[in-house]
Amino acid sequence: MQYHFIANTATPSSSGRTLPMIDPSDGQPFDEIQRGTAQDVDQAVRAARKCYDSVWSKLSGAERGRLLMRLSAKVAEHADALALIEQRDCGKPTKQARADAAALARYFEFYAGACDKLHGQTIPYQEGFSVFTWREAYGVVGNIIPWNYPMQIFGRSVGGALAAGNVCVVKPSEDACLSLLKVAQLAAEVGFPAGAINIVTGYGHEVGDALARHSGIDHISFTGSPSVGTIIQQVAAERHCPVTLELGGKSPQIVFADADLDAAVPTIINAIVQNAGQTCSAGSRLLVDGLIYDELLERLGQAFENLRVGPAAMDLDVGPLIRQSQQQRVWDFLSDAQVAGIPMVAQGRVVDEAPESGFYQAPTLLRDVPVTHRLAQDEIFGPVLCAMRFKDEDHAIELANATRFGLVAGVWTRDGARQMRMARRVHSGQVFINNYGAGGGVELPFGGVKSSGYGREKGFEAMYGFTTLKTVAIKHG
Repeated sequence: MQYHFIANTATPSSSGRTLPMIDPSDGQPFDEIQRGTAQDVDQAVRAARKCYDSVWSKLSGAERGRLLMRLSAKVAEHADALALIEQRDCGKPTKQARADAAALARYFEFYAGACDKLHGQTIPYQEGFSVFTWREAYGVVGNIIPWNYPMQIFGRSVGGALAAGNVCVVKPSEDACLSLLKVAQLAAEVGFPAGAINIVTGYGHEVGDALARHSGIDHISFTGSPSVGTIIQQVAAERHCPVTLELGGKSPQIVFADADLDAAVPTIINAIVQNAGQTCSAGSRLLVDGLIYDELLERLGQAFENLRVGPAAMDLDVGPLIRQSQQQRVWDFLSDAQVAGIPMVAQGRVVDEAPESGFYQAPTLLRDVPVTHRLAQDEIFGPVLCAMRFKDEDHAIELANATRFGLVAGVWTRDGARQMRMARRVHSGQVFINNYGAGGGVELPFGGVKSSGYGREKGFEAMYGFTTLKTVAIKHG
């Protein structure tokens, strides 16, 4: 049985109700979490406010940094245990779960070093005035964390908020929250004051809604679907609460005829099958120069056929999807492809050892996907790669920008001038040239345009989003 974590204390829900935690590898319950309520959220917000007013706001940046550095070391010390929790909770293959634990430690390490470097400016002004700015924390931040990368997104969201001087009330996904409860306990062990990190588990329409509406929340950081992001914005607007939103993507991989295909092929595959395709920045659309379209699809098809899917503990290429409803969503997309006559180039294989009750989907490569079809427009959130050909650079840009999303883009070309043109013309928050994802890039600002959201997480830029700028003008006679 798992409990809320409020003011450094394991706390049962006021509802007296629980929710089962389901292992995606076999579809079976293995633990229980609290089904939180608005009353639980209020308790957590009050604890956070007390901590901020009495302790956290009085700490220097250097002192906050030392706490975050100790937490980074503690996470690294417990990395294997955290990876095992994440593996069972999310269905991640062992290597992915371990990478996520390492990334979490790195986020805390990065933000530990940034705490005392959030500087203001001096502004030249009229004679007799001295004008300067400084950055102030909002106070209590509500962090709403999704299920696909709990540890990584906790690190970039909560880590950045704490470093900027805020305290946090976290609502993790009801599908995957156990690693975050463990991290909050580790934070208490290394000396974080009671109320600095609070976690309330439960359903989004109950706990998440109460958190977004609470008058004691000064800023909201949300990662999730565009539809829920819209609700968050509307609720926050009623009380003029600022928000940071990362709302997913339909990211293109754009491959020109001069690309290094030996380098591109494994990266393109990893960008769609990592975490079973349940990645906001997944490279889910493949736009290929017509001159090499058939050649590239043949190479990718051979690689797809060698991909193996199975239980997380087997540490294969792909693990299960998070839940049955997500599996059904992917099936519905593939059914639509079949009805529309969209050709399937290749598909991986679910291994015989995979329990039938698990939520598995073989990686699938589709070709000649019409740009207006929902396969090319909507976020599938599964290991499905949709290929289409382009005629020239202008056509590639037209296709790349032909969705409501704009999170990430990959461009594969040796032409330096084209690299810069594409980087400028594609509508996305990040553009990767001859790579995709830059190995995670804790230091690299991350966020989108259009329906992919606004504001930035990761890197130093995230700390600006968790602060407000104050201008001070002194007239000295």
